[in-house]
Amino acid sequence: MIPITRTPNRQYLFSQILPQVKEILAGSDTTEEKLLALCQVLHSGVNWFDWVGFYLVDPETPRTLVLGPYVGAPTDHVRIPFGQGICGQAAERQETFMVDDVSEEPNYLACSLHVKSEIVVPIFKDGEFVGELDIDSHTVEAFNKKDQAFLETICELISAIL
Repeated sequence: MIPITRTPNRQYLFSQILPQVKEILAGSDTTEEKLLALCQVLHSGVNWFDWVGFYLVDPETPRTLVLGPYVGAPTDHVRIPFGQGICGQAAERQETFMVDDVSEEPNYLACSLHVKSEIVVPIFKDGEFVGELDIDSHTVEAFNKKDQAFLETICELISAIL
């Protein structure tokens, strides 16, 4: 894994991480191990990604997300109904949510007092919503369109293993 520090050139940074993502996905580990490895690469590779994790659709309970592998501070939000919080809204609408300042979001589920911004990217398998990648930052307005495009690419690649 290449140690990466904050850089103003996000495009370059993301181009350094993407081969690592592809290598993980092509490996022989279990799906859960791959998802955890992806969390570790993203968390350690991008220093404004302070919490990185997956929420997956619960096959037993329709319209409910279940916490999957993650890296960062523990969270009490292990089950989230569609529509609740940023993750639940992304699941409900099946679209990427990018929140510059979570304190201004009325439907925000606080995971930590340190979280200032969040991005949630849906994952689809054969056109069906199956989960999402959730990333929190301790910085207001941490995410931009380059982050969104990069993470949407990763989620397209992840769909192949789910």
